[in-house]
Amino acid sequence: MSSALPNPFRIAAILLAGGSGSRSGAQQPKQFRLLAGRAVLAHSLQALLDHPDVSDIVIVTPEGMEDETRTVLGDLAQGVRFTVGGATRRLSVANAITALAESDSPPTQILIHDSARPILPAQVIYRLIAALASGAKGAMPVLPVADTLVIDQQGAAGDVVDRSILRRVQTPQAFSFQAIAAAHRDWCGSEEPTDDAQMLRATGAQIALVEGDARLEKITYPGDHERMEQQLSAQLISCTGMGFDVHRLVSDEALWLCGVQVPHTHGLAGHSDADVAIHALVDAILGALAEGDIGSHFPPSDPQWRGARSDRFLAFAMERVAARDGLLDHADVTIICEAPKIGPHRDAMRQRLTQIMGVDLSQISVKATTTERLGLTGRGEGIAAQAIVTLRLPENRG
Repeated sequence: MSSALPNPFRIAAILLAGGSGSRSGAQQPKQFRLLAGRAVLAHSLQALLDHPDVSDIVIVTPEGMEDETRTVLGDLAQGVRFTVGGATRRLSVANAITALAESDSPPTQILIHDSARPILPAQVIYRLIAALASGAKGAMPVLPVADTLVIDQQGAAGDVVDRSILRRVQTPQAFSFQAIAAAHRDWCGSEEPTDDAQMLRATGAQIALVEGDARLEKITYPGDHERMEQQLSAQLISCTGMGFDVHRLVSDEALWLCGVQVPHTHGLAGHSDADVAIHALVDAILGALAEGDIGSHFPPSDPQWRGARSDRFLAFAMERVAARDGLLDHADVTIICEAPKIGPHRDAMRQRLTQIMGVDLSQISVKATTTERLGLTGRGEGIAAQAIVTLRLPENRG
């Protein structure tokens, strides 16, 4: 879907992530906390990156935290610009406006969004852009007030306020870039504005109201994060995948299991490093995604995978989970062999898997068993592994 924008029409977005989030009660800035498996900030950034009409994005970070911001965003940080926040919201926006104004291709229109509103429906962006395309200097999404409102008179209920004329204001707010830049430059209010629309209204310009969305809630107070986590989790369904692999033991190879080199007289033969445990785990993840198996993505006939570390295969599988907006709940790996003993290496294996997969140690289980000297593993001819994985994926998985 496209907004059929008039030319020239170049839309940029400012994503505010420079606050401390002290009111939320968290020990770290709320924009960096994990929400449904990814940073709060990453959710709204993904929505802006996915929108076809948004051509440029500037993220405002806390001072000295650009590297941390890039780390929590991972690949999403590519192609995104960063600037440092100021002492107030107004100054943070002003810094981003300056960065855009000094760019080679300044925007004609701008979206300004609070990263503490992580669920950003595309339709809200389309409504805002449509308002700008119709000639509005500014637009903001709003919702009606559903609750009865009264004036607090020292702890007693005062007069009822007419809620029919009141609206709850959300972000992103959309503006003519020149108009909002001028409003910031000329601001002389005695108090700090709570949003940018307030600043544009002070210049005499009108702000168009468009329909907001109940999902655009803001994480502000203790408990908000947990409620939003539950809301997002309710939109996911559980998917389970199983994997199994076996490789032959040979005398001239190193033995790799779960990404850890294990001292042993023999290693496993295979096209890659033959890490049988990771191969089973990759198959389990791909099975939960219904995206084939390890061989379909990394065929043994392809010479580029000869001797490759299996870490790459597992990292790829987790990238596929992230691309589908999925979450890994738990992974359980069982290694089947008579020797070597897995127990002394189990903790290192779990640690290595968490590093590759980017998950918590509590989400990874590694254990071992034997076949009581029966079959190929019992005779010491090979090592087998099986894995089971539980993912949560969006219900509309396409």
